[in-house]
Amino acid sequence: MTLTVSDPSSPRLDAFLAGELPALSRSRIQALIKDGHILLNDAKVKARTSLKIGDIISITIPEESTPEPEAENIPLSVLHEDSDLIIINKAPGMVVHPAAGNRKGTLVNALLHHCQGQLASDGGEGRPGIVHRLDKDTSGCIIAAKTNASLKHLVGQFSERKTAKLYLAVAQAPPTQVHQTIFNNIARHPVHRQRMDVCNPGSGKPAITDLHLLHRRDDGTSLILCALHTGRTHQIRVHNRFLGHPLLGDPIYSKPSRQAAQPTRLMLHAWRLGVTHPNSGKWLQNEAPIPPEFHPWTDQVTERLSQIRSISDPREFDALW
Repeated sequence: MTLTVSDPSSPRLDAFLAGELPALSRSRIQALIKDGHILLNDAKVKARTSLKIGDIISITIPEESTPEPEAENIPLSVLHEDSDLIIINKAPGMVVHPAAGNRKGTLVNALLHHCQGQLASDGGEGRPGIVHRLDKDTSGCIIAAKTNASLKHLVGQFSERKTAKLYLAVAQAPPTQVHQTIFNNIARHPVHRQRMDVCNPGSGKPAITDLHLLHRRDDGTSLILCALHTGRTHQIRVHNRFLGHPLLGDPIYSKPSRQAAQPTRLMLHAWRLGVTHPNSGKWLQNEAPIPPEFHPWTDQVTERLSQIRSISDPREFDALW
């Protein structure tokens, strides 16, 4: 790849490329410059080198080899397991699969040990069995496939929106409506690369979330039931922030100084997950126990939660509202 500098948005080479190559982090760009994979006018330079109009930047991005994840004896809370799949109540703080900076201690490492290596291999490099993901700080239901046939079937259900995904979230303010559906597009933030953001309809990917206000406390915080129709990165967190009530404990989308409550974790829990079993064809509904941190809110709506539990078929869920 070759770039010609016509009007540098930043005088530094690494800063300029961060704007031109949004898929790469600043640290990754700096490493590529240091290793000589990015040249300025065919010469190896430093990341802080100043640019001028007419400079030619040559970029070669080598393929990164990902080491195979290792099995680790990490305790797991198993909600359901059979020869085709396993459903886990993921703990908050656990990364789903290995990546740069998180090679060990992930859900994949734990699953490799628990399942004795029996996980679908078609999930991608370093991601055996992974069907879908939860954010590191989100707890609750997550499913993994043990066979490639199960993986294909389950991935198809998620992509075709044939699953039922219910989350419990605690926000720093109540929604303006008791029941609402938010439908817009989400893309990675152009500057803050750890964040996602609502974007113009012509870009990003569509994201649809149903929000149902279950309880409002005197301190203004609220318990919200979120039903996901799509599975975009940070979708629930972005949608609640966009509507003016970011989630409590969110290190990216909220400011702790503005929150009445100060939880020790992100207050988002993947409460219930329903899928069609890839082998039996039966509807499989699982529930991750509500964490103690949520009890000050959920204890006030136990009857309502029981009503929601009584609905196993997602097509009948709207009847509750």
